[in-house]
Amino acid sequence: MVRNQAKNSDTIGGLARTAGVGVETVRYYQRRGLLSEPARPPGEVRRYGDDDVRRLTFIRSAQAAGFTLNEIGELIALDESDDRARVRELAEARVAAIDGKIAELRQARDALAGLAGDCASNRKGPCPILKAFDPK
Repeated sequence: MVRNQAKNSDTIGGLARTAGVGVETVRYYQRRGLLSEPARPPGEVRRYGDDDVRRLTFIRSAQAAGFTLNEIGELIALDESDDRARVRELAEARVAAIDGKIAELRQARDALAGLAGDCASNRKGPCPILKAFDPK
């Protein structure tokens, strides 16, 4: 979450604070090619602006939606090409993956709820929950 807009020219620490991430996260995104590294004038520090804050916020939001860094790199490139069909394809694939994870979690929830019910209704013998998790 962006706390407030960066000044027109901020240090990497200021950029990181504004975007709510660590400096090493910013550097990692730079190494991955997701975020540019501004030139450093002789005797000065690199300065970042509002476009850098927007890009960093975009990266974090896309990660929160479940996109991988490789996919985020592709989304950034697609923004330049305006290839909506490919963006939509990536989003639909992400939705399908999330739906799969939801189904998996529902199945795990139902299994655990069943074990909890078995545990509550049968007080003799080993606990069904512990037995289910024991590889013996």
